[in-house]
Amino acid sequence: MPDVDTHSLTDRQRNWFASLREGLERDTGRSLDQWVEIARTCPETKHRARLAWFKAEHGLAQNRASLVLSTAFPPEVGWTDPETLADTLWKSPEARALLDAVKEAMATLDDVVTGQRKAFTAFSRNYQFAAARPDGDALILGLAVPPEAAAQLEPPTRASWSERLRSQTRITAPDEIAPLIPAIRRAWQES
Repeated sequence: MPDVDTHSLTDRQRNWFASLREGLERDTGRSLDQWVEIARTCPETKHRARLAWFKAEHGLAQNRASLVLSTAFPPEVGWTDPETLADTLWKSPEARALLDAVKEAMATLDDVVTGQRKAFTAFSRNYQFAAARPDGDALILGLAVPPEAAAQLEPPTRASWSERLRSQTRITAPDEIAPLIPAIRRAWQES
């Protein structure tokens, strides 16, 4: 498994990472360590270019190539340090306060796993059901429910977090979260 804070993953996600690693060796005949040595010969320096190189030169698709690359070239701040990731992402005190208010709302639900990613904070049960990302001093909350689930929700303006997140809203004040609780609960129940 790449450098991942396993506390920020659901059981399903931990199992997926383990199966990805096992399948790499089983299906390619090379261990992760052998693939890491190959990765270090890549002439590319950017992550996406390295992914393309792996696919073109070695037939490794994105998930397996990402596993190898994250092991060969670990990021300065990775999943094993979620607090530093959060501090890096949530620089605005106002946006961070909104994230804390969202986390407080999520804490009323059972079995919620909060995972800090590079570009967003994820909330999962069995599957990811919500995510938050900063937007200046505000917060964008994405939910795995249709936009019709709450008056404040709208379709996502960009596809980036997860195909599961089918709606979003921009939150500028903590009191805007309470009306979203039924939609958040629905997303949680369906995850």
